[in-house]
Amino acid sequence: MHLEPIVPFEPVSTDKLPEGSEWIAQLKWDGVRMLTYYDGAAARLVNRKLNDRTMQYPELADPRVYCKADSVILDGEIIALEEGKPSFHQVMKRDGLRSVQRVEAVRKLIPIVYMVFDILYADGEWLTDKPLSERQIVLEQVVQPVPYVQLVPSYKELAGLFEVAKQHRLEGIVCKDSTSTYAVHGKDRRWMKKKWYQDLIAVVGGVTHRDGTVNALLLGLYDDQGRLWYIGHAGTGKLTQDDWKALTAKTRSLRRADKPFVDMPERSKDAVWIEPVMTVKVQFMNWTHNRTLRQPSIQAFVDVLPASCRF
Repeated sequence: MHLEPIVPFEPVSTDKLPEGSEWIAQLKWDGVRMLTYYDGAAARLVNRKLNDRTMQYPELADPRVYCKADSVILDGEIIALEEGKPSFHQVMKRDGLRSVQRVEAVRKLIPIVYMVFDILYADGEWLTDKPLSERQIVLEQVVQPVPYVQLVPSYKELAGLFEVAKQHRLEGIVCKDSTSTYAVHGKDRRWMKKKWYQDLIAVVGGVTHRDGTVNALLLGLYDDQGRLWYIGHAGTGKLTQDDWKALTAKTRSLRRADKPFVDMPERSKDAVWIEPVMTVKVQFMNWTHNRTLRQPSIQAFVDVLPASCRF
């Protein structure tokens, strides 16, 4: 049976933890959402944007190593560690590879772990209409953990787990109603995420330089009319010196005479305007009163349509 990729169930953001005995919590991993499809003959890895990523993660190519089911759809997150903690920057170095040769070269340098938290299909049967509590029982029966495939634990102490996430500077937690079915292409409050920091994906509309090398990005988001508004600049984060040098070379071919932003950025005097085709994930503390980011930090460049980066 050929298994067609689906858009996975997404949690909504919340500032308040839910109450009730039906709720469980899981750590939110700062990685790449990935579904594994295995029809008994071949496996495919597909992200939540329905892009195929099978080539990028050959460790997961044979589910028979870590899964007892003859056919299965698993839902989880692929992470890469840096100094013992999940690093979005590191996993994107794997996710962004586009040749088998590069994958083989980078694979040993950046090992990954597939953190599996749900199962949608097993042995010819769809499980999406079953409650999460039942799906988790099937998941534990089907998946055999190995060093690069692990099951995500669930906890009843929501507030306690959130404090653990804060203490270890992890992204946050996801709270799930254990009675909830799995809503394909859905997003509702039966799954809620609470982060201890905020993040978003922004469009790069300009850069500044120091000694000939790019040292900061001018960021923007689109409004409903398709206009790009400046939301701040970022020069700190996870990029290495080599990353900045590569970015400098790339932006030379993207230069334009006029600014792509509707408004005038605060660092416009030294800015070099570029075509708004690059997107980047940034963390930040909060929004200022004039709709800019406070303390934005660059995490990684991502393959996202710029027009989808909206307020």
